[in-house]
Amino acid sequence: MAETNLAQAIEITSDASSYDTNVKYLLADKQILAYILKYAVREFQDLEIHDIINCIGNDIEVGNRALDAGVSNLGKVARLDTEDNVPGEGKIFYDIRFTAYLRAAEIKFLLNVEAQKSSDPVKLGYHLENRIIFYLARMVSAQKQTEFFHSDYDKLCKVRSIWICMDNGEGEDSIEEIGFERKTVFGSKGSGYDTDLMRGIIINIRNGNDIKTSKNTLIMMLEKLLSRMDINEKKRILSEEFGMIMTVELEGRLHTMCNLSELIIEQGLKEGIEKGIEKGIEKERLDTIRRMFKGGISKTQIMSLGYSEEEFVKAEL
Repeated sequence: MAETNLAQAIEITSDASSYDTNVKYLLADKQILAYILKYAVREFQDLEIHDIINCIGNDIEVGNRALDAGVSNLGKVARLDTEDNVPGEGKIFYDIRFTAYLRAAEIKFLLNVEAQKSSDPVKLGYHLENRIIFYLARMVSAQKQTEFFHSDYDKLCKVRSIWICMDNGEGEDSIEEIGFERKTVFGSKGSGYDTDLMRGIIINIRNGNDIKTSKNTLIMMLEKLLSRMDINEKKRILSEEFGMIMTVELEGRLHTMCNLSELIIEQGLKEGIEKGIEKGIEKERLDTIRRMFKGGISKTQIMSLGYSEEEFVKAEL
């Protein structure tokens, strides 16, 4: 198992999409996935974190590859295709896809994790719950000719779609489930067959800087992991409070994400200042046009001083 106190040398760009991609790779670390499984997927809740790590396959797939994959067994990320292309049904690109096995019960799970910036239907243009149901349905239908053949439907694997929503306010930290519920609506005949084939899980974490620590272990960890706190403090918390080992790739991802956060903030501040200056200059030019026009100077004379037709329109003259 590779460990180091030095961050992995990773090329850093200032593109916000690189930050988003690095978040996905960070979430795809086996230690992080093990925490998500333990506290969000009920079938794994009685297992220890190190045992869950051993349940996770080496087929972790991360979408939108921008950075090199890790090298140790503990955090290994295999770069495979995250595209789900079912003929006649269009394409889906998942953020993270992987398999996990409860070998004692001989159960195989197909899972995906999505990092969702917003869950607001106004911003999205749809309700996230409907998208989750669609993803679950696709994860089931895509098993035809891969996990089972012909009419052998009993070989369908259980699917779990986990969504980490990052735009919640104080007091909105929560974990929700979407799934099937079987009930008898008439008569007394029932069945003991397990219909828990597909389940969606929504993990709502908060985005404030001064929020109180969540009482939920998983949400607490994710909020620390994805926060903008000092990198050394973040590594200390993850190591001491959550027992994580700073592998080459995990430490490298943490450093990269923090550096990208600083770049994005700095760029946003710089762009804001530049836009403010530009707007101030534009306002002053429009005010000058209005003053000259009210002073009896003609449009032709004003334009001869270097003002444009577009500025006249904006000045509403």
